[in-house]
Amino acid sequence: MRRYLRLFGTPITLLVLLGFLVYGAWWGYRNVMAPLPGSTPAPCVTQSVGKHLTTSQVSVRVLNGGTTVGLAGRVAAQLTSAGFKVIDTGNTSSVVTSTVVVGATKDAPEVKLVLGFLKGAKATGDKRTDGTVDVLVGDNFSGFNPKASRQINVPGGTVCLPPKSASASSSAKPSGTKS
Repeated sequence: MRRYLRLFGTPITLLVLLGFLVYGAWWGYRNVMAPLPGSTPAPCVTQSVGKHLTTSQVSVRVLNGGTTVGLAGRVAAQLTSAGFKVIDTGNTSSVVTSTVVVGATKDAPEVKLVLGFLKGAKATGDKRTDGTVDVLVGDNFSGFNPKASRQINVPGGTVCLPPKSASASSSAKPSGTKS
């Protein structure tokens, strides 16, 4: 019995220790590569915009959901040239084929204003409370409409927009490298 213990004890112990080492490396890699927890976005503030909401009053994040490298950055540059405040670019964790504009509701003035600049885009609402608009672009991006109106009528003259100090740091940047 002692002979078998000496013969197999050391290799079995080394295999168990190797298993712990591999598990520790996997656990450490997984935790190092995990995205940082985001801060809670500041709630929007009802602001008087007069009769019109303009592009300069709308905060937008542009997220790439396709495989085209740099698409979010190019779309963000076009939106910036149209006067929008682009607060972030990055990648979305879900795959997107066509362009989707996401806001509090699909009929919100800020969503409709952004929608006019993106050919073939669809609007959706997710009941967000921070007043920002996300543009999710995919491989079937139909193009940018530089001739779209830079303002939209606002019935009642008030819109819920991000607070002026919080729009630059509204939310954490999604991870990835395709932006």
